[in-house]
Amino acid sequence: MLVIPAIDIIDNKIVRLTKGNYTLAKNYNVDVLNQVQKFEEIGFNFVHIIDLLASKEATISTFNLLSDIIRKTKLQIQFGGGIRCEEDVEKLFDIGVNRVIIGSMSINNKPLFEKIISKNKLYEFVIAADVKNNSVMIKGWTEDSSVNIFNHIEYCCSLGLNNFLCTDIDKDGMLSGVNVKLYKEIKEAFPHIFLIASGGISSTSDVKELSENNINSCVVGKAIYEGKISLQELKKYDN
Repeated sequence: MLVIPAIDIIDNKIVRLTKGNYTLAKNYNVDVLNQVQKFEEIGFNFVHIIDLLASKEATISTFNLLSDIIRKTKLQIQFGGGIRCEEDVEKLFDIGVNRVIIGSMSINNKPLFEKIISKNKLYEFVIAADVKNNSVMIKGWTEDSSVNIFNHIEYCCSLGLNNFLCTDIDKDGMLSGVNVKLYKEIKEAFPHIFLIASGGISSTSDVKELSENNINSCVVGKAIYEGKISLQELKKYDN
């Protein structure tokens, strides 16, 4: 399993939301670059970075921060948040981002979405499906698209896409355990995809359960900053 430590950012500060609620954002007063360097020192290969304000307001404000991380570390970056146009995607790849996460655009602007992926390598994209009651939420989790998660994955697979990040919003930030049932159902329906689980991971036992159920990868955020999982413990499951 590929374990990816996560950093959610508002105003260049590390925060975590609870169930996607921006009014419940918790600031951890941790320097972003220092935290990424810690991930690198432990031996992780990827970092998952989300620009939360961009997810909500569709304007990416973290280009300079991303460039700094890319210059000063060797970690591969999986970035998402507020990607609404072709220019943003081009700029992200130009500065050295390895994987671009696309969420809302894949639902509410399919012509642009299909144009963008046709101009780039498909493996460089991760399709974010933020789920509440099997419905995909968009615009920073603030709007219900009424699109079923399974139908959406089927559509994206028809375009040749293979990397999917699925977040259970009701579990996100709750440290209450991961929704293994949802991820198992997705993998059973689409066994060939590379599935990244997100939301609710509170201990290494959650990570172990995902691995035992053949989930390809997981993103871990709040449990790290709340001291529920040490980076050393987490790294044992990253292979």
